[in-house]
Amino acid sequence: MSPRTVPGPRRFTLALLIITVPLLLALLGPLFAGEPGPRAASFTLGGGHWAGTDFVGRDVWRQLLLGGRPVVLTALAATALAYAVAIPLGLIAALTHRGWLEELLMRPLDVLLAVPSLLFLLLVAAVLTPDAGGLALLVALVNIPDAVRAVRAATAEAAARPAVEALRMQGETWWRTAIGYVGRSALRTLAADAGVRLTGVLYLVATAAFLGVGAEPDAADWAVMVDRNRTGMFIQPWAVVLPAVLIMALTMGTNLLFDAALTRRDRGPGRERRGRRFAPDRRDQGPAQDRAPRPARTPAPPPTDGPPRAPGRDEKSNPCT
Repeated sequence: MSPRTVPGPRRFTLALLIITVPLLLALLGPLFAGEPGPRAASFTLGGGHWAGTDFVGRDVWRQLLLGGRPVVLTALAATALAYAVAIPLGLIAALTHRGWLEELLMRPLDVLLAVPSLLFLLLVAAVLTPDAGGLALLVALVNIPDAVRAVRAATAEAAARPAVEALRMQGETWWRTAIGYVGRSALRTLAADAGVRLTGVLYLVATAAFLGVGAEPDAADWAVMVDRNRTGMFIQPWAVVLPAVLIMALTMGTNLLFDAALTRRDRGPGRERRGRRFAPDRRDQGPAQDRAPRPARTPAPPPTDGPPRAPGRDEKSNPCT
């Protein structure tokens, strides 16, 4: 059964189950990691290491506990920074009546949108050496053009409504009109876009760390673990399989959670009651046999071309002819 065919409550529960394990390991794992023990031989199983050792003999389970926080925090920070810039710019582009201002805001973003995200990260990394914070800024920068276009497209229809003009004539502030009315009208669309964008940001952060951008070569990072331990994939597969599965569960669970939350909002009991508010209730009308029958219509008399003739007389009995 695919996630699309799972009912709403079950899909929400499935999304929580998928995303809980990687989130708990990422956020609470460093609290239980403990001190590093003595290193063993590379890519071995046993010897007190139930998940084996990595390419330099470190315990894989301890690296898993330490390696999730950089991925999760960097992805969340990059997504928040992207929307912190995109929401004001998108609202300004949607609400402004000056064409030159809209062109001034959107056209430079289109130029940045034409550059592939990963290529931009590699070009910057070739000149600079970003850390985790720098990687979050770079990922946010490459996501701003898409996010601005999504915000503008979601709010353009609401910004053209007569209610916005009425709010302006009443003297409402720009922020109250933009956030209180236009932003709330596009909240559902923006929430769906945030779920998809967070998934893309997670993949981009993991790929950048896999390529060595924003992370040290021996850092405790899930993506770095996949990169550095792939040479021993067939000797000790847990060093690659476990971090890869956690990254996949985090991204898939995030997307599924947003989708399930929006589905539950669409199918809530309030919407069902509003849809049935004006439906007639036929139970109060009684059974069909107890209802009074409608009177039958009497057909109208046919039209005549002259005065009515006397009964029993015709044209031959008229003495005047």
